[in-house]
Amino acid sequence: MNNLEIFNSFCGQSSKMVTEKYSTSFYKAASLFQPEIRQHIYNIYGFVRLADEIVDTFHDYDKVKLMSDFERNYKESQEYGISLNPILHSFCLTQREKNIPQDLVDAFLHSMKMDLGEIKDLNDEKYNEYIYGSAEVVGLMCLKVFVNGNNAEYERLKPYAQSLGAAFQKINFLRDISADFVDLNRTYFPGVDFKNFSSADKIEIEKDIAKDFAHAKLGIKILPISSKLAVFMAYKYYYNLFKKIRKTKPELLLTKRIRVSNARKMYLFGEMVLNKNLNLL
Repeated sequence: MNNLEIFNSFCGQSSKMVTEKYSTSFYKAASLFQPEIRQHIYNIYGFVRLADEIVDTFHDYDKVKLMSDFERNYKESQEYGISLNPILHSFCLTQREKNIPQDLVDAFLHSMKMDLGEIKDLNDEKYNEYIYGSAEVVGLMCLKVFVNGNNAEYERLKPYAQSLGAAFQKINFLRDISADFVDLNRTYFPGVDFKNFSSADKIEIEKDIAKDFAHAKLGIKILPISSKLAVFMAYKYYYNLFKKIRKTKPELLLTKRIRVSNARKMYLFGEMVLNKNLNLL
């Protein structure tokens, strides 16, 4: 292994560490990917995680400048073929190797910058724009890895990947109402007043999520075996979270972040490992 290969490996390990530290659930799911896929998924996760942290966490700093620097450094990494930021370097390696379209990355960065402004009273168009850029394109980046250059498969699976990303993000919105609305004054869902959040509002949102889930599951069934189990694990985790949210009263969502217990997560993971070993999926 030459020095450049050592550097690439170090950058990849950094993305893996970001995944493990920030999301134990996703990290466990990622272990079900075939080895040739797994590192690329870490690289994508690391990139989107850092951008998300800028807009959601670093409140004591100039977030506009941080995001501007992040985007500039990303573009320089593309131009020069290298970055001393290990997360950006590993992501750009994946983007080049797997031909992730630039418009997907641009849409993601655009949605992150939307979070730097006022997220309030979104109309349907702006809501769908945000969902696409913040979630659907991440699913499409991963799909480019899954299909490994097969453009026909990418186009066939694309709508299902978008539905899965949309379902995950809408669940995140419901789960994080207490932080987004109460702490950050963000309201993502069009036409919903969280000061008067009703059961009828919640049911309408849940109907939309259920439709996304049903469509996404059709696509999971026809994914390549190298990625199917891991994606289904993520699906099962979020679907369990969705079931808990459905049972939660609207007023409680405003004060409590709903979680899947560690015991339940371990059960779901064990179920997927068993399916993998018995070739049931």
